[in-house]
Amino acid sequence: MAHDKDSIIQAVRESGHRKIKVAIVDIDGILRGKYIHIDKFLSAVEGGFGFCNVVFGWDAADVCYDNVRYTGWHTGYPDAKVELDLSTYRKIPWDAETPFFLGHFLADNGDPLAVCPRQLLRRIIARAADMAFFPMMGVELEFFNFSETPDTLQEKGFRNLQSLTPGMFGYSLLRSTYNQPYFSSIMDELAEFDVPLEGLHTETGPGVFEAAIGVADALEAADRAVLFKSGVKEIAYRFDVIPSFMARWNTELPGCSGHVHQSLWDAERKQNVFYDSSKEHNMSDVFRSYVAGLMHCLPHILPMLAPTVNSYKRLVEGFWAPTTMTWGIDNRTTAFRVIPGSSKSTRLEGRIGGADINPYLAIAAYLAAGLYGIEKGLKLNQPPHVGNAYQVGEETVRLANNLHDAARIMGESSVSRELFGDEFVDHFVKTRQWEWRQYQQAVTDWEMKRYFEII
Repeated sequence: MAHDKDSIIQAVRESGHRKIKVAIVDIDGILRGKYIHIDKFLSAVEGGFGFCNVVFGWDAADVCYDNVRYTGWHTGYPDAKVELDLSTYRKIPWDAETPFFLGHFLADNGDPLAVCPRQLLRRIIARAADMAFFPMMGVELEFFNFSETPDTLQEKGFRNLQSLTPGMFGYSLLRSTYNQPYFSSIMDELAEFDVPLEGLHTETGPGVFEAAIGVADALEAADRAVLFKSGVKEIAYRFDVIPSFMARWNTELPGCSGHVHQSLWDAERKQNVFYDSSKEHNMSDVFRSYVAGLMHCLPHILPMLAPTVNSYKRLVEGFWAPTTMTWGIDNRTTAFRVIPGSSKSTRLEGRIGGADINPYLAIAAYLAAGLYGIEKGLKLNQPPHVGNAYQVGEETVRLANNLHDAARIMGESSVSRELFGDEFVDHFVKTRQWEWRQYQQAVTDWEMKRYFEII
C-alpha cells in the first residue's frame, strides 16, 4: 500500500471512490467518524477539517457532561480541527474497499489538542524518542459473542442473551469450526484492513474469543486495536452476531482482558533494550527501571487502564485479572508479567486493562509510567511474586476496587500531572467522575430483586 503523501493521494484518486471514510477516537475509545466527499478529503489533506468537539463533551451514550471545561453548553460546541494522518490509509474490505483514514485533533493555536487520546500517545512516544527509545507494543483483546442483533438487544433489554456457543471450551477447534465463516472473516478481512492477527482462538466461556493483534510501533499498535474492535463489530453484523468488549458481562464468568505487551528498542530498532543475557531473567537495568516505574505509577494511572464502572467488576480474585500491585516472572496472577526470552522476545505484559480500554490511553499510561521509572532511575526493589498473587501479605498494595476511588487518586496525583499534564488529567478525571455519577443514579436489577418486595 502507498506510504508517502503523493502516492497516497494518487491511490485515493485512482480508487474510483467518491467518498472517503474518516474517523477519530473519543475519550472512551469509541471510533467516531463519517463519510466525506473526495473533494473534501483532498482539501482536508492540506488544511484539516472541522469535527464537532462534542465528541469530547459527551459520554458513551451521547449524554453531555455537565462538569468539564473543554467544551459544553458554555462553549456552544464548536468545530475543532482534525488533522488526517495519511500513514493510516487503509481500504475497508467489508465496505467495497472504501478508503479510510484516522485523524487527531488540534487546538485553536495549531498545537496538539491536550484532551485528544491519540495526541496524548503521540506526545508520550515523542518523549521516548527523546530518550533514544522506540517502543513496540502488542495488544490482546478478549470478547464475548452473541447470536443477537442491535434490535434484539433492545427488545430483550440486554437480558437473556443467546451466546454464540454454549459452555466453557477454551482453545476449542470445534467451536471455531462451528462458527467458521465468522471466525475466518475476522482473521482474513482484518488482515486485508492492515490489522493483522497473530492468533485467534476461543477462550474459556460461552462464545468468547481472544485475538492477539500483530506487534507494531506504539502508535500503530493503538490504531490497530481501535480498528480491530470497530472492525469486528462491523463484520459481525453480517452474521447476525453482536460482539461485546465489556470488561465483564456476567457475574458467573471471567471477564474480557485487554493485555498490552511492551518492549523498548534502541532508536535504530536493532536492539531490544529490555534484554541483557548477563542479568537475572535476562532483565536489563533499563527493563527493571521500566517495571519499577510501572509499579510506582500504577495507582496514579489506573483509570486509564480501567476506565469504566464495569472495569472493576473484572478486577476480582480468581478470574484471571490482577488485584494487587505485583510483578512476576511468567506469572498470570500478577499485574505485570515479565516474559524472559530471547533478544527479540523479552518483554512485559501489562495485565490490568480489560477489553474496554481506550487503547491510546492504555498504551500511553503504560509507556509514560515505564519511562518515568527510567528517567528517575527507580530501582525494582520488590522481588518477583512467586505463586498466587491473590494471596499476598498485608504489606502488598491492592488496586482501587472502584472507579470513584481510582479517579480521585488520579485527580489528586502530582505524578499523573507530571506524566500527562493538567489539562488532560482534569478533563479525563472529570469524565470518569461523571461516569460514576451516572452509575450511582441507576437502579439496577440487583437492587430490584433484593429490595422491591422484601424491604
